[in-house]
Amino acid sequence: MVNQSAALDLVYSALADASRRAMIAQLVRGPASVSELARPLGMSLPAATQHLKRLEESGLVLSRKVGRVRTCRLDAKRLDAAQSWIANQRALWESRFDRMDELLLKGEPK
Repeated sequence: MVNQSAALDLVYSALADASRRAMIAQLVRGPASVSELARPLGMSLPAATQHLKRLEESGLVLSRKVGRVRTCRLDAKRLDAAQSWIANQRALWESRFDRMDELLLKGEPK
């Protein structure tokens, strides 16, 4: 459980930045080079590389260097884990709210 929590911490930390989320959105459409990821964000290649390093550390992005070109691709399994955690939390809170509604409605006069 602790290991899973640490992995989720890395994912949510990586997704906390708007530039990294934009890179993820671009990678959803398919693999891209570092320069292709940096261009629409108007950032330098070193800045893009730092963001991609954070995404790789989280496990969201995998990269491969061929010659001078580093190509990145999305590993959606980490997104699935984050989405699963959110879904579990939502189900828990919805059941609590449903139970609260039941208790409140029982107390109303008819």
